[in-house]
Amino acid sequence: MRHRDPVLVVPPEVRSGPFRGSQAVRDGLLTPRQLRGRCWRRLFPDVHVDVDVTHELRARAATRLLYPGAVVTGRSAAVLWGVPLAGPEDDVELTSPPGSHPVRVAGIRMRRADLEERHVLRWRDVRVTSPEAAAVELAGGRDLDEAVVAVDQLVVTGGADLAVVRRLAAAALRPGCRRARRACALADGTAESPQETRLRLLIGRSGLPAPVPQFRVYDRARFVARVDFAWPTQRVALEYDGLWHAEPGQFAADRARLNRLTAAGWRVVFVTAADLRRPAQLLARVGSELAC
Repeated sequence: MRHRDPVLVVPPEVRSGPFRGSQAVRDGLLTPRQLRGRCWRRLFPDVHVDVDVTHELRARAATRLLYPGAVVTGRSAAVLWGVPLAGPEDDVELTSPPGSHPVRVAGIRMRRADLEERHVLRWRDVRVTSPEAAAVELAGGRDLDEAVVAVDQLVVTGGADLAVVRRLAAAALRPGCRRARRACALADGTAESPQETRLRLLIGRSGLPAPVPQFRVYDRARFVARVDFAWPTQRVALEYDGLWHAEPGQFAADRARLNRLTAAGWRVVFVTAADLRRPAQLLARVGSELAC
């Protein structure tokens, strides 16, 4: 008869926090066989945890256990500031001082640069670039639209000050600084989702009149609704219809809101992800509404 392995009692020293597997074995907390068990999740070589893996957890583990002097930067910094630009399996982005020679570790993207200390903050128990510095770094990406998306989200969700972001971009001398300045100039810090930024940029390149973002519609003195984009003179609103609109109870709320807008004399154009993949048809539809 096959005997089952005894249930592992997780020592408090390694519970719920990243730990070095080799150190746990040396300290007698775990045996090599126990360390290979299914209850552990591997973050990096020799770094384990017994909870669900997130990018935030991997970033903390990387700076606490592998590179204590490093600063969390780039997309990883954005994650710590609440902007989900990297997933659990994506490389953690770190920066170390120019004179350092860190050992390369799989799952970590390390660069060497001299960061200004005034733009390095403390997030819980790790050092991380400020939301503004992270925005400028990401603004230098090769895809302009995605760079603008990153800046907008760091302003709206991550707490970055757009004026400070633009000042930092203007003073930057690193590679990609021209792209960063352009992206920061295009960002407006109003979009409540990445798709709203992409939609705004598409309209901006189209030749259509520029809409007013996050416009508050009133019928006389009565507040009706806030819309993603508006052309108040034509009383046309443009709304991005994301997945959250399918949540329980949201359909009825959306219909009641649409009825209020219609009663106030507004026409609403709804945009989905599929529409963004057909930009010519979408822009023609918006142009037709504005011409009425």
